[in-house]
Amino acid sequence: MKDPNLILTKEQILQKVKRIAYEVYEQNYKEKEMVIAGLDSMGYQFAQLLGKELEALSPIKVTLVKITLDKDAASQCEVTLDVEPSSLKNKCVLVTDDVLNTGRTLAYSLKPFLEQKVKKLQTAILVDRNHHIFPVSPDYVGYSLATTLKEHIKVSFKKTDFGVYLV
Repeated sequence: MKDPNLILTKEQILQKVKRIAYEVYEQNYKEKEMVIAGLDSMGYQFAQLLGKELEALSPIKVTLVKITLDKDAASQCEVTLDVEPSSLKNKCVLVTDDVLNTGRTLAYSLKPFLEQKVKKLQTAILVDRNHHIFPVSPDYVGYSLATTLKEHIKVSFKKTDFGVYLV
């Protein structure tokens, strides 16, 4: 495997998170509360950053939700939330993930929200690789990057290597 190339620094990521938060607020300024649901691991960490930023710049109360599914067998597994799904009824929901490649994981992660009568369902992605094979298009994108299928994007929110890498 090649050495990773840094494509977004910590400062650039935080700037993109802030910009997405402003966009989310512009589209949802009438809302008193929003649910930001992140895919377990990096998508949830992105949701935490985004939620913190949205609360800092707006009066919207943010509820964080963790989505858990097997990304390797998304179509065959149960999608679970760390809240009761019925608590999402009539709420605006923003589903987040760190990287959008084919759209498979994001598409399957929407299932519990489609089963509830949510008020609005939107998606936010930190890095969009533009290899969609599922009819999923994010509402908010931090960075769009054309890559080859053999290249991979690694997102890290660790203090020691906070960044987005092309590997």
